[in-house]
Amino acid sequence: MRPIRRSDREITRQEAEAILVGAEYGVLSTVGLDGQPYGIPLSFVFRNDCIYFHCAISGHKLENIGYNSKVSFCAVGCTKVLPEKFGTEYESAVAFGVASEVSGAERYDALLWLLEKYCGDYMEEGKQYIEQKDSATRVFKIDIGHISGKARR
Repeated sequence: MRPIRRSDREITRQEAEAILVGAEYGVLSTVGLDGQPYGIPLSFVFRNDCIYFHCAISGHKLENIGYNSKVSFCAVGCTKVLPEKFGTEYESAVAFGVASEVSGAERYDALLWLLEKYCGDYMEEGKQYIEQKDSATRVFKIDIGHISGKARR
């Protein structure tokens, strides 16, 4: 991996992972057969050094992952525009890895982790929802090979 250009703003892996834990959404970037990049915001959860997300049975990102499973994923934490300084306070994490579909217990656990993150007060209803939508849902994980982070605080 290439070094961060602004090394004075580089944060530790632990800080980057904390951003992944706390971020509300992230942007998954893939590349298609035609070489065209594609970035899509999505809900996710970071667990066991992997990023998990769920999606429909088919679609653009799945076609791209089928072509090339190498992906990047960016999450942005807290930000604050500083107009008087013509700048922004920010924190972000970028992960690089390989996306693959998960099944069995890992798949169900990932759906529960997503449920806990986004709908924690509705776990029982959420479990029923998972059962209802099971056949219309795929679950993927990104095995992270490298992660970096930057911040201006």
